[in-house]
Amino acid sequence: MHTLPDLPFDPESFGDWTSAETFSRHHGKHHAGYVSKLNTALEGHELADNELVTTITASRGSDQKIFNLAAQHFNHSFFWNCLEADRSRPVPTSSGLLGGKIFELIDRDFGSFDAFKEKFAASAASHFGSGWVWLVQDSSGKLSVSDYHDAQTPAGTDLAPLLTLDVWEHAYYLDFKNDRGGFIAGFWGHVNWEFVESNLA
Repeated sequence: MHTLPDLPFDPESFGDWTSAETFSRHHGKHHAGYVSKLNTALEGHELADNELVTTITASRGSDQKIFNLAAQHFNHSFFWNCLEADRSRPVPTSSGLLGGKIFELIDRDFGSFDAFKEKFAASAASHFGSGWVWLVQDSSGKLSVSDYHDAQTPAGTDLAPLLTLDVWEHAYYLDFKNDRGGFIAGFWGHVNWEFVESNLA
């Protein structure tokens, strides 16, 4: 039985970036719906007792319904952990503003934090339709940015997920209407870089 995780932050604390109403619908309706439908789909199924990533791996390419539900559960759970409400730290404009291995790797693989931010934001802005944009790390340790359509996810692949942004309309439409760019721009002030770094291989 899979369960809906609590939000790891106060949904009232994101100012004009994402409203509590959006979080209520996004987490309490969309994410909760994926979890409920996943549990129903897994009743009596051979994957019923598996861990979430195992279910994603086993259903990828063989059971699209279960894969979509399991992947969306993973993606949303990961996304919540990528966020923090605390705005006391400056929005990074260069890797030097914040310490940590993640920023060293960003400098190494993208040239600078600004270059990474520009690439990630451009991928999110130009993504056609619904999906996710991810910062991932391959088996050699190299970082890259990839966009994934619909429920697709790096979970259960040879790419380690580090950071994600949800670009489905339900993530931002109440607050930004069709201004996806405004939603993306505000995202940088709420990234939980400690969580991102904890995902490094």
